Amino acid sequence: MKRFIHLILFLVLAIAVAHSQESPKIKFGNVTAADLQHTVYSVDSSADAVVIADIGHTNFVGNMKGTFSLEFKKFKRAHILNKNGYDIADVSISLYTNGQMEEDLENLKAVTYNLENGKVVETKLDVKNAVFKDRINKNWVVRKFTFPNIKAGSIIEYEYKVKSDFIFNLQPWEFQGAYPRLWSEYNVRMPEFYTYVTLTQGYQKYYINDRKDSRDNFYMAESRGVGATERASFNAGVTDFRWAMKDVPALKEESYTSTINNHISKIEFQFKSINHPFEYKNFMDSWPVVSKQLLNDEDFGLQLRKDNGWLNDVMKAATGGAGSEADKARNIYNWVRDNFTCTNYNRKYLEQPLKNLLKSKNGNEAEINLLLTAMLLKADLKADPVMLSTRSHGYAHAVYPLMERYNHVIAKVKIDGKDVFLDASHPELGYGHLNYDCYNGQARVIDNDATVIEMDAGSLKEKSVISLFIINDEKGNSVGSLQKAPGYYESLRIRSKVKEKGKDNYFAELKKSFGTEIKMSNERIDSLTKLDDPVGVFFDFDFTGEKEDIIYFNPMLIEGYKENPFKSAKRYYPVEMPFALDETYNMQMEIPTGYVVDELPKQMVMKMNEEGDGTFEYRVSVSGNNISFRSRLVINRTFYLPEEYEMLREFFNLVVKKHNEQIVFKKK
Repeated sequence: MKRFIHLILFLVLAIAVAHSQESPKIKFGNVTAADLQHTVYSVDSSADAVVIADIGHTNFVGNMKGTFSLEFKKFKRAHILNKNGYDIADVSISLYTNGQMEEDLENLKAVTYNLENGKVVETKLDVKNAVFKDRINKNWVVRKFTFPNIKAGSIIEYEYKVKSDFIFNLQPWEFQGAYPRLWSEYNVRMPEFYTYVTLTQGYQKYYINDRKDSRDNFYMAESRGVGATERASFNAGVTDFRWAMKDVPALKEESYTSTINNHISKIEFQFKSINHPFEYKNFMDSWPVVSKQLLNDEDFGLQLRKDNGWLNDVMKAATGGAGSEADKARNIYNWVRDNFTCTNYNRKYLEQPLKNLLKSKNGNEAEINLLLTAMLLKADLKADPVMLSTRSHGYAHAVYPLMERYNHVIAKVKIDGKDVFLDASHPELGYGHLNYDCYNGQARVIDNDATVIEMDAGSLKEKSVISLFIINDEKGNSVGSLQKAPGYYESLRIRSKVKEKGKDNYFAELKKSFGTEIKMSNERIDSLTKLDDPVGVFFDFDFTGEKEDIIYFNPMLIEGYKENPFKSAKRYYPVEMPFALDETYNMQMEIPTGYVVDELPKQMVMKMNEEGDGTFEYRVSVSGNNISFRSRLVINRTFYLPEEYEMLREFFNLVVKKHNEQIVFKKK
């Protein structure tokens, strides 16, 4: 009897699990009044909109060209809960093109449902007149539309099919986005004669991750002219993949994020090979093979390998008569940076010959840095181009040469046995400096070996020191001076701001950031034009506020952490800081004339963790008539996993708390 009961329980559980893994019973057009009356969903009670279901299918179907096409179908339903969720009603469908052919968008239907007087009212999209086409670049077009008659409470749904002869463009799938998703599912029926590399990312677990192997009959045909068609059929293995996620939280961009696209839970495919019964062909080469192809590519490296006699006329001016390799490299870099203007960013190939660039003085990022590389080689220096992906573009893949993952080219030159990285496309960068956006993991030197370089954000440390001195003048008023030595990247920001709005505007904004009313004088900024070095900021100030019986004085007069940069209670993806930090703030202050210290903040020194990935020092003391204050914040690590977020957030909570504490002065 016990065995029988256990068997029954097992079967019940098995049936329950099997049933729970079924897709939600949602059909296009089947929206009820009860569906429209939902106002809150448990997945996120504060959501402005919720994706109820997002389901895709890809199948391989024979065509009339003697091969196969991809057939992708998509269905999506969402509920707009308030006006802040209206943007979910804007839909873009990307279609690949090679100039001669374009993927076909078929059977598009889209409907808005509203509840009016207790009845469900449908408003259908006018597909013929309300769908627009935009060309993004030579390989991508977008079909766009906006759902009609949307309002708070609307349910929207659409479905379509994309027919594609580009077998390499197996549709990716995003399980996550800006709004929570109750159900997200992707199905691919993949035949054994095509091989793809599957790439996954994200931090959400699959609710379903199944594959089933079987065999099936495949049919295709090839037209041989008028009335002549050759048909073929064969039997081959096929794998049905099914991936699904349930109750997926929204993913919104937060502070210290490279790009949200790095962290969305998604699956992508890269075409690798064609197999039996077709003739075997490999479509994914190794990095050394791809690198050699780039070196022989007319639009990339071929011009670096030529004699380039057309450079002879400018090399003397560019090298400036330098003797050492280091001076040659520096002078050539400065000459290219100062004489050429970057007109297009996020480019990795030439769009004009380098000889034309030399005449026009205008070019894209790749052109300017490939010209720089060519000139370094012309000066008999060991130089190579480097291809990378910037932080804002996303991670490059560590193993596979997926060229669409790259968007930037810089130059590398070896000086005294050390690699120096150069980017002449940005006019504000000094020799040997790159924007922190370039430090985004793995990069590749485009040489015979496709040498790997790790561009680690943790290798950058932004070190800044602020020193304040406050004394009492002969009239008993508090006056002071400030010296600021910012880090290199803050110096870039200061140079940019001064160039754009002027020095007076910069100091006016700096004055506003002070924690109290002051009058500034003797303002100056050193090293504004010395791009290899950080700047220096100096000014004097007088306190202009009224003297009360009790003065509340925050020693962090400038640049303290007034609020925590990590506001969310929970984070679903890593924290990616652009560089490590070492921020020191020193103040020496005479106690204001006629006052005594009534309250002094408590001192503290703390570590973020046992490994010392972050430390915070807050020291304040009184000696005679003087107050000494010091705050130092050091962050040694730039990358923190989601499970470390609470530790990081609490650490900054304490920093914010201390930076907002006051010294209390009381009148004698």
